[in-house]
Amino acid sequence: MTGITIHQVAQAAGVSASTVSNVLNGRTDRMQPATLARVEQVIETLGYRPNRAARMLRTGRIRVIGLIVPSVANPFWGSLARELEAIALAEGYHVLLCNSERDPARELKYGEELLADGVSGVVLCSSLPTLDHVAPLLKRGLKMVAFDRAAQSGDPASLSSISVDNAMGAELATRHLLELGHRRLAFVSGSVSSVNRRERLRGFRAALEEAGVDPASAVVWPGAATSEFGDKESAELGRSAARELLAAPEPPTGFVAINDMCAIGICRGARDAGVSAGHEVSVVGFDDILLAELFEPPLTTVRQPLPEMAAETFQQLRSRIETSSGAGRSLLIRPRLVVRESTAPAPTGRP
Repeated sequence: MTGITIHQVAQAAGVSASTVSNVLNGRTDRMQPATLARVEQVIETLGYRPNRAARMLRTGRIRVIGLIVPSVANPFWGSLARELEAIALAEGYHVLLCNSERDPARELKYGEELLADGVSGVVLCSSLPTLDHVAPLLKRGLKMVAFDRAAQSGDPASLSSISVDNAMGAELATRHLLELGHRRLAFVSGSVSSVNRRERLRGFRAALEEAGVDPASAVVWPGAATSEFGDKESAELGRSAARELLAAPEPPTGFVAINDMCAIGICRGARDAGVSAGHEVSVVGFDDILLAELFEPPLTTVRQPLPEMAAETFQQLRSRIETSSGAGRSLLIRPRLVVRESTAPAPTGRP
């Protein structure tokens, strides 16, 4: 059935149009359960679908949020999209996914398009040192939460930021290897110009200093100084690093990878070099993607608690949408080390 209006739904359910609107928009806290059930039944029976264009004319926005991620090539971002979408759908919102490839120009373009389309708000997953490029969008009224990026000096006051504590996560990974007796360690990353990668490198070095190990003695693989390896090449980054470093006269026995895909690549590179990951060398990832547990050997990794982070992100964004003003909030969430089979005590005779 087509052409059904909200007033026809209200008449069929024996309620006001505003009551139907409250049901559609999730404002049912004070509604009688019988009324809610009746309205929902009529909506389903009549096949009513709200007119988004009409809603935008009335409110200036639609119940859609944009999610701008760096790269869908990294499974971490697919998991985030799934978690965020489930929460949003339960609250009457839909999610529109955009892929920026870590390009600030694309982040800005997507933001402009989403604002023009009347979306309620945007979750921006960007670890760039500055978000000056999206500041004009905030001034024009776009509600935004920065995900996976700790607040930085100079950020717009209205911007909320949610991130795992990246430095703490890298410290947990490095400390675990040190406790297993490893002293020749390597940190393998892509470009360290991003906020998160910089923080993880800082945590890696802090753990070494805490243990009395000179950070200068550890390897920060030269690939980390370039942007040659992007998200799509994270596994190849790790594989190349392992091949090169394990061919050295005194190779590392422990690797801290920037993410799980990089860690998987390190394990593969070790195999290429005739070295067994989880026995002769130890590897720690970061994120705890689904593949981490399924890979052989199962990865020891730093878990980002995505369900908690996605829920907090949605609540922060909805608060920005509904209140329309006020200062943003910065939140750091604690990561957790998950020990599996890719780490083991340092080999005897190879400290």
